[in-house]
Amino acid sequence: MSIPQPNSTFPQDRCRPVKKAATKPERRKPSRAELKPGECLCDFCTGKCCRYFSLPIDSPTSWDEFDSIRWYLAHGQTMVYVDKGQWYLLVMTRCKYLTADDRCGIYLNRPKICRDYTTANCEYEGDWLFDKVFETAEQIWEYAEAVLPERRPRPPATLPIVTITSSKSES
Repeated sequence: MSIPQPNSTFPQDRCRPVKKAATKPERRKPSRAELKPGECLCDFCTGKCCRYFSLPIDSPTSWDEFDSIRWYLAHGQTMVYVDKGQWYLLVMTRCKYLTADDRCGIYLNRPKICRDYTTANCEYEGDWLFDKVFETAEQIWEYAEAVLPERRPRPPATLPIVTITSSKSES
């Protein structure tokens, strides 16, 4: 199925502000192609895009960089994934403005990143499909061990040899 283009017949953003007493009726989730003019994907969605955020990160190339990613993953509710060669940190956290009926509680005053987001490429119809996914610190460490040269053990610290002499003078 093809993804509708921006000139399609349905609105391309969160469609309309939340109504104070609005409740979403139980309806079958239609596909994009089944939407009628004036209907919005968001009317049938669970607010999937409002339950996480994802930021690009540098591709790790060293043990220290993989160790930083290991630290991200040690915090829970995080995931690191690779999509089309770009690495991302994903933090699963519900937007505090997402209402019980999965609408934006501050729609008319929402942040720019939300205003710019469209339903043209949202994950409404499917699960995430990534090139690589890491959910635990152990997974990223195992991957690092597979792609990086073996870590050399650190040489033992060599301390300078100090000679202590007694400088007491006897009288």
